[in-house]
Amino acid sequence: MENLKPVVDLVGRILLSVLFIPAGVSKITGYAGVQGYMESMGVPGMLLPLVILLEIGGGLAILFGWQTRIAAILMAGFSILAGLIFHMAPGDQVAMVMLMKNLAVAGGFLVLAANGAGRWSLDARLRKTA
Repeated sequence: MENLKPVVDLVGRILLSVLFIPAGVSKITGYAGVQGYMESMGVPGMLLPLVILLEIGGGLAILFGWQTRIAAILMAGFSILAGLIFHMAPGDQVAMVMLMKNLAVAGGFLVLAANGAGRWSLDARLRKTA
């Protein structure tokens, strides 16, 4: 399994990032609708640019393995908050599944924060040149 670790690390980062990069892009193209939805859930719409920056920037940082531990902690916190704010509806089974998905993704980010991006990452490459 040790031989597969770099591949598994990379695939794991790719799978985590594909949730967030397209989501951030779609928030740009549907800005007004997303802003209205956020406000309907009690979240100030002026936070949307930060959400977009975190989803795209954090997703890219995870994808390329750059500042991975910091990005992973930020993304874990975002996933937990978003899940609690937008999916905490005990009477709604679909919403609760979405909440569990957010919590599971946060768990993946926390594992990534604890273990780092792995051998095939910018973090590893930058460590070698430092």
